Amino acid sequence: MSKAPTHTNTAQQAELPELAVGDFFYEDLGDGHYRSTVHAQGAWNPHEQHMAPATGIIAHELERFQPREDMRMARVSLDIHGIIHGGEFHIETRMIRPGRTIELIEAEMITQGRTSIVARAWRLKTGDSSEVHAVEDTTVAHPENLPAWEGMSPWPGGYIEGLDFRVEDGHRAGRGTVWLRSSFDMVSSGPTTPLVRLLGMVDTANGVAPRVEPGPESWMFPNVDLQIHMHRAPEGEWLGVQAQQTYGTDGIGLTSGVLHDVKGPFGRSEQILTVRPMPGRTA
Repeated sequence: MSKAPTHTNTAQQAELPELAVGDFFYEDLGDGHYRSTVHAQGAWNPHEQHMAPATGIIAHELERFQPREDMRMARVSLDIHGIIHGGEFHIETRMIRPGRTIELIEAEMITQGRTSIVARAWRLKTGDSSEVHAVEDTTVAHPENLPAWEGMSPWPGGYIEGLDFRVEDGHRAGRGTVWLRSSFDMVSSGPTTPLVRLLGMVDTANGVAPRVEPGPESWMFPNVDLQIHMHRAPEGEWLGVQAQQTYGTDGIGLTSGVLHDVKGPFGRSEQILTVRPMPGRTA
């Protein structure tokens, strides 16, 4: 969940959970149980996970659940129920709606005995639709041709620190195209698939072109959900996000993104926001 950064004091440091260590986001403890590493650490509080890798580990479990070669995930919808605590947690996955050509599956992340995230994914039967193939979203500049970007430096936390960012010309508050990549695998037990790798970064869209700069005297705009629709399966290691952010007048906002891999656009994302002053903001 994208939130405004906070500062860690000595008392907070004493409350940090035990985190795994390694070049991965999560240590695989077996049977749907995991332990987060510092690379999954969120930007709002040091004891929380960032929603982006949390999405990735849920996608990992959804992808492994009763897989079928003739189907793929086309939509993943995640609702955030509360704090995504760092440390140990488990994910329970189940079939909601079985079918020959359409399936609905669900995964629930449980941290410290409470539900943190519930995700549902539609899996659709694949087939040859090349005769009518068409995409309205246009391609953007390849990340290898763009400069490195330090614009995410105001956001703290291990997750943001571990990313490589590139930016396209024209980036401004509220709108911009940013590419991002991570060198870490999602889990300690094996390589990461392109779907899991890229979905594990999509939530970052809420922080790449914010309308207000993060800080204790600014505004906060955490998202309470993440919706991802994919018209094709993503490929590679780079995720490109054409993000735009809107704030309404009644404390609710929206971050929308067109999602790209190195071959072009593959889907879209939406995040509904609660927009409010930072606690303690003086005016």
